[in-house]
Amino acid sequence: KVDKPLLWRPSSVEARELCPLIASFLNRSNRSEMASSIVFSVPKCAHGNQPQRKTCVGVAAAVQAPRQKFGLGASKAFLSGSTPLAAAVTRKSPSSKRAQSLIVRAAGDYYNILGVQRSADTKELKRAYRSLARKYHPDVNKEANAEEKFKEISNAYEVLSDEQKRPIYDKYGEAGLKGMGGMGGGGQPSPGDFSNPFDLFETFFGGGMGGGGGGARSRSRPQQGEDERYDLSLSFQEAVFGCEKELETVRLEACSTCTGSGVKAGTRPETCSSCGGAGQVITMARTPLGNFQQVATCQTCGGSGQKFQPCSTCGGDGRVRRTKRISLRVPPGVDSGSRLRVRGEGNAGRRGGPEGDLYVFISVRADPELVRDGVNINTKVSIPYTDAILGTTVKVNTVDGPVDLKVPAGVQPNTTLLMSKRGVPRLGNPSIRGDQLVTVQVAIPTRLSKEEKKLIEELAAISEKAPGGQGKGWL
Repeated sequence: KVDKPLLWRPSSVEARELCPLIASFLNRSNRSEMASSIVFSVPKCAHGNQPQRKTCVGVAAAVQAPRQKFGLGASKAFLSGSTPLAAAVTRKSPSSKRAQSLIVRAAGDYYNILGVQRSADTKELKRAYRSLARKYHPDVNKEANAEEKFKEISNAYEVLSDEQKRPIYDKYGEAGLKGMGGMGGGGQPSPGDFSNPFDLFETFFGGGMGGGGGGARSRSRPQQGEDERYDLSLSFQEAVFGCEKELETVRLEACSTCTGSGVKAGTRPETCSSCGGAGQVITMARTPLGNFQQVATCQTCGGSGQKFQPCSTCGGDGRVRRTKRISLRVPPGVDSGSRLRVRGEGNAGRRGGPEGDLYVFISVRADPELVRDGVNINTKVSIPYTDAILGTTVKVNTVDGPVDLKVPAGVQPNTTLLMSKRGVPRLGNPSIRGDQLVTVQVAIPTRLSKEEKKLIEELAAISEKAPGGQGKGWL
């Protein structure tokens, strides 16, 4: 931390050579607060090669948060006639005594923005960008600073994924990128400029989310139709063995009046005069640091690049809502929460784009006796205590109908008996079926007749006389 400005009087060549070294030092500083000022004089004008009297240029840099990077490459760019990212400049005329100053604001470190190490490879950068871009896209995240955060993420990935920009950023910071040419007087983008963040998002995710300039330009291209959802309720038996269902869906179909173009019959679309068919309007602002371009969606054509009279049937959308009946084959083994995809049965696409898909979500109604557990089925059967002692055969309800089940003699209460291959067919491989598990419940009477009680007492006496008293507690 420097409390007083350092007086530095090198030559102009030395200044240009030493600025990157100072930038490298400041970029690698992890201090939470850093303030420094370097005052130097050069024999040449800051914006040209014409000699002038000694000019005092003050450079003040402040880093307000940990790990933020500041590159004095901006000062080098300033001296060479280029422009830093954000600066406020006051000039000193030869006859004026007012000081000339250049204030450059620091931006966040691109590696910290993406949450990766400096040694991260292309796959790590791509994975981090995909995760953060989905999280902060303005169409998904409605927080006030979501769009600004989304742009920072896109700019960071654009630089770090570029083989030419990344080494420059690692050495000089963000100011070094702006020193590559910035936005010059001609208004042409240079390698240091950033592209539209929404265009970068579309290259990863296909333009499914609109927003910003990229979403506006995508309106003039063919777009896939939206997916539709249908909720289908099935009985227990239908879910186990599959079935055929007739579905009545409501979806958007191509307008027959305008054949999906959205243009009124007998008319033709015209190129928008405001944007020249680009769908965007570029405004130029001249500042002391150079010319800055701002790209915005054309308000006249809404970003499509064309003006036309809308179709009276579809209102210019090119699609109308209609009802359609389709036949759906439900495979065996589906369960509540299963999702079936019917390709091409969603909404029609715009401007000749493909149709979306129909997703059918399954819910299965419960059976009063049978309980499903994956591919197995659980059920219960109750038998009298005499049958539990002597053994018996009972009829058990299954998905295949009533089936005889042999209960062995001496079966204990809550014993589970297996009925092989009486369960649910495996989804995708119906030839393999699960089992049915039958829990045996023994019914013990609460009241006995005198004769029943006498017989049981005689049985208990006989059991006690058995060797080792094995019969005691026989039930």
